[in-house]
Amino acid sequence: MAMNKFMMGIKAIRTGRSPMGIMGKRFWPAIVLEHKSKMTTKENVSEYQAKWIMKIMLALCWILALFVSGTEVREINLPGCSLDEPQIWYRAISDEEFVLQCILPDRDATHIYNNSLVKQHQVKWFWHQEDKESLKAIKESSNPALRGDALWFKPVRDNASGVYICMIQEKIPCLKIVLEVQTKEEAKCSGYDKNMLYLLVDNGNSITCPGTKCYSHIKKSDVKWYKDGHQIKHRESRPSRKFRHNEIYLNPTYDKDAGVYVCDYTLYDNTTQWTMRTVVTVEVIAKNTIHPPNFLYPKGVVVLEAELGKPFELECRVQFGFERVSSRRVTWKRNNKENIKEKLNQETSVYSKDLKGDTLLHVAKLKEVTERDLRSNFTCFAENSVGNVTAVIQLKRKQRVFLLYVLCSAISTLFAFFLCTAFIYQHWIEIVLMYRSYLVHNKTAGDGKEFDAFVSYAKIDSSESGATLISEEKFALEILPDILENQYGYKLCILERDILPGGAYTDEVVTAIKQSRRAIIILSPAYVSGPSIFELQAAVNCALEDKKIKLVLIKFQDFQEPETLPPVVKKALRILPVVTWKSSISAAPDKKFWKYMHYHMPVKTAKMLGNCSLKSFFQRLFSLLYR
Repeated sequence: MAMNKFMMGIKAIRTGRSPMGIMGKRFWPAIVLEHKSKMTTKENVSEYQAKWIMKIMLALCWILALFVSGTEVREINLPGCSLDEPQIWYRAISDEEFVLQCILPDRDATHIYNNSLVKQHQVKWFWHQEDKESLKAIKESSNPALRGDALWFKPVRDNASGVYICMIQEKIPCLKIVLEVQTKEEAKCSGYDKNMLYLLVDNGNSITCPGTKCYSHIKKSDVKWYKDGHQIKHRESRPSRKFRHNEIYLNPTYDKDAGVYVCDYTLYDNTTQWTMRTVVTVEVIAKNTIHPPNFLYPKGVVVLEAELGKPFELECRVQFGFERVSSRRVTWKRNNKENIKEKLNQETSVYSKDLKGDTLLHVAKLKEVTERDLRSNFTCFAENSVGNVTAVIQLKRKQRVFLLYVLCSAISTLFAFFLCTAFIYQHWIEIVLMYRSYLVHNKTAGDGKEFDAFVSYAKIDSSESGATLISEEKFALEILPDILENQYGYKLCILERDILPGGAYTDEVVTAIKQSRRAIIILSPAYVSGPSIFELQAAVNCALEDKKIKLVLIKFQDFQEPETLPPVVKKALRILPVVTWKSSISAAPDKKFWKYMHYHMPVKTAKMLGNCSLKSFFQRLFSLLYR
């Protein structure tokens, strides 16, 4: 087809006719006569050549346009549809809204179209007016509009009559639809109801099918109603909606009743069964308001803080009552005046919308706050058909308290940090002991040790003993076991009490230390200068071999380190933890000496983690704050 038109264009050039046939006269002989007249003088040769080139370029442009148009309307062949008969026949009234769906005929169909974009990409539409015409593809346009699997005519014209073919991949290979558009006179319409209805909410209303007053000379079936593509059926759950004489009665009318209604009925003209279709658009409205706009914000005069040189937004929220023909307006004014030279940057958005009315958010944006802005009154002016109202926002200079706020916050944070640090430092032992008692399981089970601690002290003959040494021995044999064993549940190893005599002294000491988790060394002048120093040296060596063994030094009395001490003992005395015994104040069980001893002893007591233990833990923790 395109090649034939291209050849026709070439022939038109040869015969001197317009390639598109719109000039209606020959221009080629004129070119030849002009050529003969121009050749008489050499001065006109250049002008003649320029005109000749322009006319040739014009002719080539016509041929190119014809070729392109020929490719766009090239003939479309659908082999599977050429012999098929039309399956559906529709009649429509000219200059009214109409919808044509791509769906196979089905009496029990509950919907007639689907507006989803997925459907729109799946369906293809073609049409021609007469059988001899070639098919043309229907592409996206405003009328008819492709929406889902349907064609919407807004409105349908007389020249829309013809045969329409739709195809849906893997569902509908070919569906032929005949559409005949008639005028109201041809359809013998005695009247025609409105196809755009405005129904008052909460009132009784009716929806009439406009096409029922047409074709009065032909017998018609009852009307089938569809709303937004879905068939409307009588439901007991909605007694307020009833069907009478092909009309829909709504009493009361709800907001959800708004939508696009399609009414179909069947009529027989000769031997053809036609479906007469009309469309009614229903909008549910409320009564026009009798009140002026209402300010939600600001109300009256509002003073806001603003920082010089910074951007600022003035917000105005206004509630408007319903108006069928809206005349609402919102604007910001400076000092209640509209200055044409100075236009505030303003924008409006719908905050909420329903039948009661709309709430608008109107914002004026200041690029940067100036001294003039601080001296101005910004008035929000709102009006509708009933009246107008105003509200005012004033700006005041924002105090620069940010740095002061940051400084106070930083000082408060540092003070709280130091306070917490001091509290933890002061009560670290108590906190750790409470944590062990309530939240930590027993760590001594299964470590192969028999004793919790080996006690080493100075042992002397009774003839050499003095008051002080007796006090030291009493501490090791009576006071220390009484607190650690009887109150805290530890098992101590005291050589004279727990080891049977008969073995070698050195072997018994080493064995006892290895069977213990701690080695408690009670230091005194008699200890560091006597034979018991061997036990300290043995404990240091065992601790170096077994990481589970730790040494706890008790400074029972002040002493001077002899020069003859082994180097390993000197180093141990410098780096190992030392707990000082003060005979005058340390004997009571609640003194810090015993808390430090408990802290250095292994984790012995195990309590399950639970609400009760957590409650007790925090009660004891808070009790430290009120000491």
